[in-house]
Amino acid sequence: MKKYLLAFILVGVTTVAMSQDTRYGVRGALNVSNLDFTPDAEFENKHRNGFAFAGFVDFELSDKLAISTELQWSAEGGKSEELRADYIHLPILFKISMTDRLILAVGPKVGLKTWKDKDLFSTASFSLVGGLEYMITDEFFIDARVSYGITNVIDQDLKKLEAKNHVLQFGFGMKI
Repeated sequence: MKKYLLAFILVGVTTVAMSQDTRYGVRGALNVSNLDFTPDAEFENKHRNGFAFAGFVDFELSDKLAISTELQWSAEGGKSEELRADYIHLPILFKISMTDRLILAVGPKVGLKTWKDKDLFSTASFSLVGGLEYMITDEFFIDARVSYGITNVIDQDLKKLEAKNHVLQFGFGMKI
């Protein structure tokens, strides 16, 4: 496993070092998030509206392919105070240009909880992300993303209940 991880990192660093173009930018988004409970929750579980803010770097690999790394703060979880969790996320998105203006993005996202020290949430989360980005101009874009949690975000001490975060994001950003 360590060999595969090292090989993946070396390929990633080599690819980024050889990239044709690098662009930086900022992004803001409206979040609509909730938790999927297993077994189903025995309490009212409403979605939470929140915000996300990010800085990112796009590494162009070719005319049609890029890798984007992002550092994002995101308000997630449910509407109830006990179900809220804010995260610092690191998504790594593979971006494929469908047309000159439309881009498909997919990849993993790792998160660290920044909300409260003592609550029912575990410290780390892992999700998969998919989305579409539309370039309004060469600098400004709008996007829509969906992320779905792979890992249980409830602290391991609460073995009776499992929850996974899912988030819809509607964003606006600028590339420099």
